Amino acid sequence: LGVLLSIAFPDWKPLVATAFLFPGQGAQSVGMLGQLAAQHSAIAETFAEASSALAMDLWALVANGPAAELNRTENTQPALLTASVALYRAWRAAGGAAPEYLAGHSLGEYSALVCANALELTDAAKLVRLRGQLMQQAVPEGIGAMAAVLNADLELIEAACRDAAQGEVIAPANLNAPGQIVISGHASALERTLILLAERGARKAIRLPVSVPSHCELMRGAAEQLRAALAQIELRAPEIPVLHNVSALAQSDPQQIREKLVAQLYSRVRWIETVQALVAQGVTSAYECGPGKALSGMVKRISDQLSCAPLAEPSEFKAALEASQ
Repeated sequence: LGVLLSIAFPDWKPLVATAFLFPGQGAQSVGMLGQLAAQHSAIAETFAEASSALAMDLWALVANGPAAELNRTENTQPALLTASVALYRAWRAAGGAAPEYLAGHSLGEYSALVCANALELTDAAKLVRLRGQLMQQAVPEGIGAMAAVLNADLELIEAACRDAAQGEVIAPANLNAPGQIVISGHASALERTLILLAERGARKAIRLPVSVPSHCELMRGAAEQLRAALAQIELRAPEIPVLHNVSALAQSDPQQIREKLVAQLYSRVRWIETVQALVAQGVTSAYECGPGKALSGMVKRISDQLSCAPLAEPSEFKAALEASQ
């Protein structure tokens, strides 16, 4: 990885480094960033920018809900993207240092690219709203499903998916942390897989409240439609390396970044490898740049060499800012 990064980014050198990590869908909640927004004008300004691009009041939706509307995939994606970018801008405006690396979990990859100045927020907001619409259209509600399988090895899960598929799609989708792997595909195949896993000793699984089976082959059609939209969007070489979900590697060529974003929609989120890659490059501290604490929990389970602090609450933001200076 170090060789590849040095080629892609000639100024890159191993050092004790910091990373910002951006969460994906599921981190959103009504009222997110409300208290911080009262203290940092960058948050309202960022939401106004995205709202103008989408011709909708994103902040009103985030602040007031209803939750059912915020949780609609086509609304969740631009709202969460904007929240993450707004938090990053507030950090920088408050004197927080720029990190050496960025990475995002699923949707969070788009947030990372905006913060790396590879993608304009206005373009990204339109793109992820379309991404949400395409994902929902790809699989009718009730046909697809996802579940988190806990305390089971990847090999055991892969074998159960193969044995339960019966011509349908079911496969590991998010490799989030040791003992936390999400599977995705046809709802019927998922049910068969969970039965097999229980019979084989993996008895703990949590069905996720989603209507879209992300990061599996059922999303390939949506990915091809997304490719056409990405071709119309200006992408630049990131100013900060962004590690991609499908490879856990940074990429500087805009066309290759497009390909990574297309493949991401139907490919595994290799989050364990991404965190391990950051550690290998000398990253010792990270910040979760978005609502919630899910990524901080994952990082803790992946590596004891990397600390990750959330930023979304005023006390967290202040403590992290003070610690970084």
